[in-house]
Amino acid sequence: MQTLDTFDWIAISMYFLVLLGIALWVIRKKENNTEDYFLAGRNVGWFVVGASIFASNIGSEHVVGLAGAGAGDRLPMLIYEIQAWIVLILGWVFLPFYARAGVFTMPEFLEKRFDARARWILSVFSIVAYVLTKISVTIYAGGVVVSALLGIDFWTGAIATVVLTGIYTVLGGMRAVVYTETLQAIILVIGAAALTFIGLDHVGGWESMKETVTPEYLNMWRSASDPDFPWPSLLIASTITGIWYWCTDQYIVQRALTAKNIKEGRRGTIFGALLKLFPVFLFLIPGVIALTLKMRGELHWDSPDEAFPVLMSNLLPSGLRGLVAAGLLAALMSSLASVFNSCSTLFTVDIYKKLRPNAPEKKLVRTGQIATIIVVIIGIIWIPIMANISGVLYEYLQSVQSYIAPPITAVFLLGIFHKRINSQGAFVTMVVGFIVGALRIVLELVKDSLDPGSFWFLLGDMNFLSFASWFFLFCIILIVVVSYATPAPSDEKLKNLTYATISDEERKKNKSSYNWKDIAISVIIIAIVAYVMIWFNGK
Repeated sequence: MQTLDTFDWIAISMYFLVLLGIALWVIRKKENNTEDYFLAGRNVGWFVVGASIFASNIGSEHVVGLAGAGAGDRLPMLIYEIQAWIVLILGWVFLPFYARAGVFTMPEFLEKRFDARARWILSVFSIVAYVLTKISVTIYAGGVVVSALLGIDFWTGAIATVVLTGIYTVLGGMRAVVYTETLQAIILVIGAAALTFIGLDHVGGWESMKETVTPEYLNMWRSASDPDFPWPSLLIASTITGIWYWCTDQYIVQRALTAKNIKEGRRGTIFGALLKLFPVFLFLIPGVIALTLKMRGELHWDSPDEAFPVLMSNLLPSGLRGLVAAGLLAALMSSLASVFNSCSTLFTVDIYKKLRPNAPEKKLVRTGQIATIIVVIIGIIWIPIMANISGVLYEYLQSVQSYIAPPITAVFLLGIFHKRINSQGAFVTMVVGFIVGALRIVLELVKDSLDPGSFWFLLGDMNFLSFASWFFLFCIILIVVVSYATPAPSDEKLKNLTYATISDEERKKNKSSYNWKDIAISVIIIAIVAYVMIWFNGK
């Protein structure tokens, strides 16, 4: 590892001064109401929406974890990154329903479509899930990045970044988050692209790299009997997780809800999907380059998760190295800022406002700020637990999300596409689904102490992708059976909230919100996704 020099520190300082300037400008412009604090006044254009969606998604756990997957024989994991077509589903399918319902949060939408119980369950579960996955994983990955790049210890780097991010999220709200994320997305793409091109040049090009790691290494499609990544389960599970993450998760959807109107929101998701095609080449390929150099004896790292920072510090020239380091730190900060703001929105709008319906706007904003501070503190407390995680970080993240996603995906999908699905079906599916998901995590942790022939061992030992696929089918059957066994929801309750109950006026309004260009770019994105999937076939 090479340490950062004077030019690197100048680049880092300049970058953070610009970031500070944007944050201060936003804080001065903001108003003290919930719409401004949580949804940036619903006045954001498509470019900022798309860049914010991309930057929220690409945190340091992606930079560290996805490169680690490339360096650690986990290439099939890239399917989670090239499912960019699912981001299009948010804009074309889900966003019009959210906009028509006029909601701030996803639990709020579930209350309008079903009842208050669905809202409570999703609110509480989402906050707990954020702390256990997004916040903790991002802080852990950030600690790895910061300590590797800046030569300081893990704790100092992690805590400093968490506190700094917490300050501007508390003060600036959602507007500060989306505008700073736009700059961070640009820096990260430029820096990682430079590393990919310089790295490929250093190893003698794509074919030379392929020769060293062997073509089979670059095959993302393993056989259906593969113990780690059977391709049918991989395709199904990644789609289920993708729909949950991109179309129903507060963390991402909140960015699209900040748009001025449906047209800008949809275009933002199309732009976000276009940007989502980059990570495969920006983060996964550098991992493969790092592995190539390690196999040739030109580079050394202990864990695959160290591949990206080690490669960056050794290959990039002075100054550019500092800028990419700043981009990496910014990626960590943008992920944390996004999840901090999403947590405070969920707590304030879905829990506090339900308990105190008459609370004034200023009081709600203040509650959101306090909630952010509490989440920051919990995140710091969680660091030592996360530091014990072993294996490839990205795989850990996807496996945990595979247990969370099926019940939520089932409820949202059938809630929009099937008007007979009722509140009882949604409630039972979410409660049973969350219990089964939690049970799977516990069984996975204690499976070594179970009888290898028992049902419980089988449930805990089953491949996580296969488990997610069968679990989703179980949730679909459960919600349909319970809904048909109980009374149907009223037509008034369903108005404009399912495909079968959209009014003619709303259909016309939606049709006028897009043109042939939006459709053409969406089709091109789907074609690129298909091409990349076919390209990584190990030949």
